[in-house]
Amino acid sequence: MLGLDGDGEDAAVAPLDGIVVADFSRVLAGPLATMTLADLGARVIKVERPGTGDDTRAWGPPYAPSGMTTYFESVNRGKSSVVLDLHDPADHARAEELIARSDVVIENFRPGEFARLGFGAAAVRERHPRLIVVSISGFGSSGGADLPGYDFVAQAVGGLMHVTGTEDGDAMKVGVALVDVLTGKDAVIGVLAALRRRDVTGHGSLVEVNLLSSLQGALVNQASAHLGAGIEPVRLGNRHPSIAPYETLRCADAPLAVACGNDAQFARMTAVLGVGRLAADPRFVTNADRVRHRLELAALLEDRLGAEDAATWADRLNAVGVAAGVVNTVGAGIALAEDLGLQPVIETVGDDGRVSRQIRMPITWTPRYSGAPSAPPRLGEHTAEVLSWLDDIPEEHR
Repeated sequence: MLGLDGDGEDAAVAPLDGIVVADFSRVLAGPLATMTLADLGARVIKVERPGTGDDTRAWGPPYAPSGMTTYFESVNRGKSSVVLDLHDPADHARAEELIARSDVVIENFRPGEFARLGFGAAAVRERHPRLIVVSISGFGSSGGADLPGYDFVAQAVGGLMHVTGTEDGDAMKVGVALVDVLTGKDAVIGVLAALRRRDVTGHGSLVEVNLLSSLQGALVNQASAHLGAGIEPVRLGNRHPSIAPYETLRCADAPLAVACGNDAQFARMTAVLGVGRLAADPRFVTNADRVRHRLELAALLEDRLGAEDAATWADRLNAVGVAAGVVNTVGAGIALAEDLGLQPVIETVGDDGRVSRQIRMPITWTPRYSGAPSAPPRLGEHTAEVLSWLDDIPEEHR
């Protein structure tokens, strides 16, 4: 369990201390949500099917030193793993007892499948009125209930791929399962709001999130352009539809990402580059002008940027308040965060001493947490411990 550093009565109390989460989810969106709840101090019990467990246990290479896939490890720290066959009567009864002891149940079965197993939201909430049930799906529980939900397909049909990629190239997915990540974070928001509502009303909730809705909620200005102005956004590569220069520009050795958000920043940028006259050029005076003439502007800027390497220009531009950065690898990005004192990496330790390096939860608290969550569990690692706990029936359940 995580604690808090510092003085006062709140020391050593995590935000979700005492909250029990029954995690019936697998792959990414659900496990990311439950890992976040574990990072916040909840006790998360991950229910896995016999033999294979979570699908991502087989999604390798690459593999971590523990032998587990790095994919599985990325979203499963801080949890206990228990193996239950939900079709077996004895294990089904144990799952029912786990739900009875939980504050939150999270599942991402095909819509209707969890109910067919006897754990439908309406039924379990009737038996346990304070329970919060979170259902994660690909396309909702009505018209899209029969559609399998995978991030890649959601990116395609939801429009994200249509606006990702170069102007003259194919539509492209984002380089990570971003829609799953967004959906997992939406699920956490729903849980936290439902817990707060329960504090006030004493009643639980059904929280439903789906990949398509989370994707569309994240399209922000692109969706607004369609709804508010009748514009169908298109692929622009690394260019921004409404801001210029806001793109990658070629330097002597590599591309430089430049985000010039207003006219004052553009004037400072041109001064640093030694082409201050461009700030007064009628084609580039305002942002709207620059958007209309973005290709001409990019060519003129690259003529000057080609004289130096990207890192040099990044330093010079950042020094005057113009956001710029080299296009890093993942490893270089982690190194940058370390150089900036953001402490991006934590080490989690398993009961057998195995160590797993992880990207830490991105929220920093004051007073800060001390300690770290446990390493991602091996399949069924905590089955005996959890079953012993479930078999010890509390007084209120007798």
